[in-house]
Amino acid sequence: MTIVSETETVHAFRQVVHVDAHTLHADVSTADGGAGSAPTPHDYFDTSLATCKALTAAWFAKKKGFALDKVIAKVTRDASRERQGTYVLKVELSFEGALTDEEKRAIYDAAAKCPLHKLMTATKVEIDTAPLAG
Repeated sequence: MTIVSETETVHAFRQVVHVDAHTLHADVSTADGGAGSAPTPHDYFDTSLATCKALTAAWFAKKKGFALDKVIAKVTRDASRERQGTYVLKVELSFEGALTDEEKRAIYDAAAKCPLHKLMTATKVEIDTAPLAG
């Protein structure tokens, strides 16, 4: 899979992002000189965790035959110490449906182990930045 991000308008920060057949946008906050017209890269980073937790919970519940109707994943960011090497994301999960306390606990445990959580906390990520060929 390839993701392409390109400037949407000359002399502006706003990006149009293509992910397969999907189109997204990204911008810089107004405090940083952008228009604040779309989520920032940090927002997308945090969003990836929220959606991974929610989708993992839904997948697990479906696999187990649990009556999960709805998942709510709320992520709160504390970036106050990011420059010192600590970026804190607090995740709160809510499950709705005819679920027992035991089923909710099992879903919570599964969501706690979502792939993005592992990627963000326990995997070495290597990034190679190079000129675009062409």
